[in-house]
Amino acid sequence: MPDNSKLHKAKNEKNDEFYTQYADIEAEMTAYTEYNPDVFQDKTVLLPCDDPDRSNFTKYFSDNFERLGLKKLISTCYVKGSGQQSLWGEEGEGRGKILTVTRVTGISGQAVGFGRHGLLDGNGDFRSAEVSKLRDEADIIVTNPPFSLFRPFLTWIMESGKQFSIIGNQNAITYKEVFPLLKNNQVWLGYSIHSGDRKFNVPDDYPLEAATCGIDSDGRRFVRVTGVRWFTNIDHGQRHEPLHLETMDYNLKYNEKLRKKLKQCFEAREYPKYDNCEAIEVPFTESIPSDYGGVMGVPITFMDKYNPAQFEILGHEHDIGGDGGDGVEHGQFEVNGFGVFKRILIRAK
Repeated sequence: MPDNSKLHKAKNEKNDEFYTQYADIEAEMTAYTEYNPDVFQDKTVLLPCDDPDRSNFTKYFSDNFERLGLKKLISTCYVKGSGQQSLWGEEGEGRGKILTVTRVTGISGQAVGFGRHGLLDGNGDFRSAEVSKLRDEADIIVTNPPFSLFRPFLTWIMESGKQFSIIGNQNAITYKEVFPLLKNNQVWLGYSIHSGDRKFNVPDDYPLEAATCGIDSDGRRFVRVTGVRWFTNIDHGQRHEPLHLETMDYNLKYNEKLRKKLKQCFEAREYPKYDNCEAIEVPFTESIPSDYGGVMGVPITFMDKYNPAQFEILGHEHDIGGDGGDGVEHGQFEVNGFGVFKRILIRAK
């Protein structure tokens, strides 16, 4: 299985130059338009972490400007100080880049996009007053923000009340800045990335030390990263699909994966209860029972299939009540002295 050592190293070193693949962007945006064909119609879309010359986010929305019915597209990127290399590998003068595409009427009478490249007054930091003003102008924000700045970036978006779709690590689910938003159905996971790894291109000087790194057929360096997810408040059909459930008895008798897990880890043939929390342990989303009305601990990957009409999210090991309060002793739910990794507390509605 690919490890995330390069991702963690990038975060620690603030080396956040991970460029999202065009196909991954297309798959997620298509899910939104299939559920609501007018989701982008007459909307201004801001891409606040995207070099207009290199970003696949910029390319996707530019390519599909007319088809999506966009009113305006704004793509900006951060550039470091004078004479330094920018976050995207460009030599800059300390002024961020900006591309603005606006809808105009073409010779044929059809609406087309007219693009104009330029420079920002400042360095393009998303937290600047200049880019925040663009955020306030926009209807929808889409990007892959720097890994090291995911928390403040999401806060920056939520302050605006805008629709958005951004990429982050699945571990962000239990961040204190993120979990309450998921719990209250203000934010949910996207449609298209649920498991496996995703390939991100990296700069030419990025060290290819891990087995998951390489060079593609176009000569571009890449790294594969596991555990990435889309975080969004744009609706899609999957979050309204009910999760198929079996009874506790059926699961215990016929779900061999569950039975082996429970026997191996907890020496039991029933859903065990936590030592330090009034809830049962359900180690696989597929094993959530249909006939249990109490509190259950499930893996964070449950969020990929979470249907708000079917379940209620309550808390997790570091915040039992889901309100910023206390967690459990030792920071993990335990069964017969065994700690289990990252669980979310839920209850069936």
